[in-house]
Amino acid sequence: MRQKLNHLLVKPIAKFVQVESFGGILLFSAAVIALIWANSPLSNSYAALWHYEIGFSFGDFHLSHHLLHWVNDGLMVIFFFVIGLEIKREILLGELNSLKKASLPIFAALGGVFVPIGIFLALNANPETHAGWGIPMATDIAFSLAILQLLGKRVPIALKIFLTAFAIVDDLVAVLAIALFYSSNIDWNAILYSLIPLAILAYLGWKGYYYKYVYLALGIAIWFLFLTSGIHPTIAGILIALTVPIKQKSEMNFSMSKIESIATSLINRPKSNSPILSHEEINLIGSIQSLSGRVQSPLQHLEHKFHGWVAYFIMPVFALSNAGIVFNDVAHLDFALSSHIAVALIFGKCIGVVSFSYLAVKLGIAAFPSSAKFKHILGIGFLAGVGFTMSIFVSNLAFKNSLMYQDAAKVGIFIGSTIAGLVGYFILKSMKPSAEDAEQVEDAH
Repeated sequence: MRQKLNHLLVKPIAKFVQVESFGGILLFSAAVIALIWANSPLSNSYAALWHYEIGFSFGDFHLSHHLLHWVNDGLMVIFFFVIGLEIKREILLGELNSLKKASLPIFAALGGVFVPIGIFLALNANPETHAGWGIPMATDIAFSLAILQLLGKRVPIALKIFLTAFAIVDDLVAVLAIALFYSSNIDWNAILYSLIPLAILAYLGWKGYYYKYVYLALGIAIWFLFLTSGIHPTIAGILIALTVPIKQKSEMNFSMSKIESIATSLINRPKSNSPILSHEEINLIGSIQSLSGRVQSPLQHLEHKFHGWVAYFIMPVFALSNAGIVFNDVAHLDFALSSHIAVALIFGKCIGVVSFSYLAVKLGIAAFPSSAKFKHILGIGFLAGVGFTMSIFVSNLAFKNSLMYQDAAKVGIFIGSTIAGLVGYFILKSMKPSAEDAEQVEDAH
């Protein structure tokens, strides 16, 4: 039973953490490179690269944007698509599939959203920067899990599951905030048109049908309509992900027996010294691939396929393109805005996560993760203050007409995320691992 539990739960979580952790290291490296590049003698090339115009024309139609715009409104749609897949999986099968399981991550996430917003608004007296209220509400799961991974056996696997579920709820709230409060001049006709392909995908997903080229074509159409509508196109990524079926409408037993039959015939074929497959062997292998595609979960397949791209490429490129703050203009920065964001990330996140988690436990509607102590939750509360990716993303939307405020916000995000991450790391480092935790982590590897 224990071995089965490790196979179904511990190993997948360990693999997820490993991907996110290395992705966090790449993310940090990309941010450092961006800062050095933007403040080096080659700073002009940094600005020129991300402001390079890229587009295409088709008849009278013309679409052209800066490279930075394509990263934030194009590549980041895939990032949000993966978030949408994770949200759906957790709601249907994971740590959010029942009220009892979901209560602690939901309470922690709500505390980690509302308390930082409250602190930011209480500190901020400048009406021009009030739009930045959404910046300190998000947690960067890649960075926070990377820090947890550095701690190894000192952190219970249940705590990593809690952080993952909490961050997914946190992302969901951030996405809703972007859709409702950081979208302007909405073209409702474009939104209405986008509902047609979205409805088709929702129907296919409900019936359990998955055709990747249909999803790709309709997904691009939905993204384009959102791009022209005024609602941020990353929301399209979330909505498309929610239509992906978790399982296909197929005869599982029939397909598996067919695969077994084909595999047996391949094994029993006369041995050949030729490195080239025969036409019959190629056809048999093609049949196995086709049948396996019918039985695998589309949601799981897409999440697995895109997760590495997001962690290892998209997020580092986002950091490289957005983290290049020019410090020779430091005299023009709004240090009040920077400090308010930093304080909200460091203290707001921790106070919110810890107090709301404690409240949920005291009310009897939730329990701390197994092997976790209150000090673990305190450490996680500080790690939740590592905002970075989503915080920078929101800052670009909040202050899209002011580069000065964008840079000030990013300075606050850097300072707040760094301090919060270090405090969380040292709190959790002071904890001693239990024998059971150490054994679970060892089994996962």
